[in-house]
Amino acid sequence: MPRLKVTQVRSKVGNAPEQRDTLRSLGLKRIGDVVVKEDRPEIRGMVHHVRHLIKVEEVE
Repeated sequence: MPRLKVTQVRSKVGNAPEQRDTLRSLGLKRIGDVVVKEDRPEIRGMVHHVRHLIKVEEVE
């Protein structure tokens, strides 16, 4: 199953609390943090919600 490499590239300060919570749910705490997640619809939805704060790459 494909995986997504998610990197936080912008600060969560000044964004809505829901977006900050979404970043925390993805496992991102600060700029430069990287997590690898399974490519599932739930994860895709979270990524879409904070797409302006992160960078996403597909990895095997």
